[in-house]
Amino acid sequence: MNIGLTAHNSKKTLLESFCIAYKGIFKKHTLIATNATANHIAKATGMKVTSLLPGQMGGSKQMQAVQVVYMDMLAFPNVFCRGPDDLVIFFHSADLEQDAESMNLAEISRLCDMYNIPLATNIATAESLVLCLDRGDMEWRDYK
Repeated sequence: MNIGLTAHNSKKTLLESFCIAYKGIFKKHTLIATNATANHIAKATGMKVTSLLPGQMGGSKQMQAVQVVYMDMLAFPNVFCRGPDDLVIFFHSADLEQDAESMNLAEISRLCDMYNIPLATNIATAESLVLCLDRGDMEWRDYK
């Protein structure tokens, strides 16, 4: 399964810690993240993370595109995956004070709702979804 991972700057350490805790599950899947987030996770866990552009240079838009379109090497040369995200974890700043380049929670949420992609915006929901993924409860997504 493809797992989209992203976090606002104030939540990157939380996402790193979460990925370390669930490395055993995550290493069985394809992880996709914007550049800074991918670098943080890869360094902290030693796992391969498909890196998109930096958020402010279009990575946010790439992350949104990964959710809704089937990718090929021509569309995004840095991304090769079989299709949209099966799960998105987006730890955002609770105060929602973001600059213009930050990932947009409303847009990510809208796309996830539109395409039935499970979305976790906090650690409790993320843990529930990752444990469901490990149990096989999300295998129905393979039959898109």
